[in-house]
Amino acid sequence: MNEALRLAQSRGAVVLRPGPGGGVFAAEPAPRVRLGSTVLSLDGEHADVGEAIRIRNALDPLLVEDALWHASPADIAEMREHVDAMRTATADGDGKAFLLANWALHARIADASPHPVLRTMYRALLDLIEAHTVSVTGQTESDEDLRAYLRARTDLHDDLVEALSDRDGDRAAQLIARHNTDAHE
Repeated sequence: MNEALRLAQSRGAVVLRPGPGGGVFAAEPAPRVRLGSTVLSLDGEHADVGEAIRIRNALDPLLVEDALWHASPADIAEMREHVDAMRTATADGDGKAFLLANWALHARIADASPHPVLRTMYRALLDLIEAHTVSVTGQTESDEDLRAYLRARTDLHDDLVEALSDRDGDRAAQLIARHNTDAHE
């Protein structure tokens, strides 16, 4: 029974409250955070997630700058694999798979940094965001609108990886600025 309750709690179906007046209670509907044309349904710690996204976006330019000078050809190849996974998820209309591939790409960019504190902080933020994401849906009227949004985001990430590969600092800086202002993903 305890394992079933723990599983139900981890999926956001119930809330367990200890002590007098405690017990098992139905969970509130998951809060939502809008990222461009997608909506993340989050568990109860949504304020933490919003803050994590804000801080992650602030750290992106530092990590892109590090990746410009420290990413190896093998690093770039792995980044391209994550972009390919984003394309596959887009073709399938799978917003959650897209975000997981997107976050894996961002983690891989972070891994190219020679700064362990920066890498660790960034990856912890990604883990926090992912851990509190319950589902991803389209904010727009149709699946095709969502796919168009995901295609545009995939193209932006593909361009960023190519700028890193070419060691084009100006282009990479422009792309990460656009990344963090266009759609907040």
